Amino acid sequence: MKGGGVMTVARELAEDVVDRIGFLREDFDTALVLGDRTGSLISHLEAEGTKVTAADPAPLPGLLAVDEEAPLPDGPYALIATLGMLDTVNDLPGALVLMRRALRPGGLMIASFAAAGSLPILRGAMLEADGDRPAPRIHPQVDVRAAGQLLTRIGFADPVVDGWGFDVGFDSFEQAVSDLRAQAMGNVLNNAGPPLTRTGLAAAKARFEASRDPDGLIRERFEFVTLTGRNPVPHVPY
Repeated sequence: MKGGGVMTVARELAEDVVDRIGFLREDFDTALVLGDRTGSLISHLEAEGTKVTAADPAPLPGLLAVDEEAPLPDGPYALIATLGMLDTVNDLPGALVLMRRALRPGGLMIASFAAAGSLPILRGAMLEADGDRPAPRIHPQVDVRAAGQLLTRIGFADPVVDGWGFDVGFDSFEQAVSDLRAQAMGNVLNNAGPPLTRTGLAAAKARFEASRDPDGLIRERFEFVTLTGRNPVPHVPY
């Protein structure tokens, strides 16, 4: 896939969730959608007759702002879908608990976010640029196994975890950095370390662009994990 817009990752995440919902062949009368920057998942659900509440951690036009440490608004929902958010929250288990509590019994959660193994070329370039004193240039990310264990611990029923990914071709180091920043996929740590020097930036650019393919593109890898689970239906004894 060739880079050509800052919405590449957001578009892939939304399309993947649309596919998963279509595979289920299940009707959802209400849904909370978090982080759909393209609006395509929201549009799909509304076309199916779902009443959608759209929200995002950032105050964006037309989207309800949510606090990752506060109960989710309204609800309970038949479906909660989050796109590209959970890798940057301070408390991932706590965020999953809040989502489960905002689901009706039997309600479905689908959460997709960047996973460990993403951006190997850029990570290598930054590590080389920092030399003997590496700084945290990209925030830590969760691997598939660790993310899956959380679902069972938190009490989701029918937990499913899968990892997937895709490659994006960039024309240059500058395009890659610009696209990542525009999609809020840069460093979100409070202590991000010292900025790169001019020499370090040149070294990172040289290392990154040394991975250019014969067709002229630098193909970077994006890895994702998708968590799916349901709020358990209370058991009613006979």
